[in-house]
Amino acid sequence: MDSPGERRTRKRLITRQTISDVATRLFFERGFDNVTIDEIADAADVGRMTVFNHFPRKEDMFFDREQEVHDIAFAAVRERGHGVSPIRALGLLAHDLIERPRPSFPLFRGTHRFVETALASESLKARARQMRDDFVRALAAVLADVANRPHDDPNATLAASLIATVWSVAFSQANERFGRTRDAEDANRTFVELIDRGIRGAEAALAGTAYV
Repeated sequence: MDSPGERRTRKRLITRQTISDVATRLFFERGFDNVTIDEIADAADVGRMTVFNHFPRKEDMFFDREQEVHDIAFAAVRERGHGVSPIRALGLLAHDLIERPRPSFPLFRGTHRFVETALASESLKARARQMRDDFVRALAAVLADVANRPHDDPNATLAASLIATVWSVAFSQANERFGRTRDAEDANRTFVELIDRGIRGAEAALAGTAYV
């Protein structure tokens, strides 16, 4: 039998997921900027403060799986195979995500509507830029850590910035291709081809460092 604490935790997680699911549906149906917190609370059958207890910002409901994406990337670096460089590990991750899709990263059929909704909102685009900067800082710290380098190593920041740019370009180009063709396999090929090319460029730029 679960303890009272475990039941409370499970109930909180269920409530959080319900709010997120309801908010996502409304955002997709009406556009992010046209949905209010009160409407989300009413549709999820919770109070306004309950929404804020789980999601301090409205944008957090849209990007509710951002931490899962970070965790996947950081695990790829920390748990890479013997002889695999940190940068190469993040290239191999792209292939793994295509072969074994994750709920937080369902390429590309599952992300197209998400991207369309985000691009239609200035506040979501601003939040995405902020999250990218946060990700680069966090990834740089992970890279420096696994390479036994200082956390302020400029090469770690360069590596993280290059990787983030490669992934961003590959993702956006593959998503645009899927939007035109509705061919998920074609979008997947575009994604991994651009990732591979970008990884080779990053490896060339960082040759002689601890990250290659």
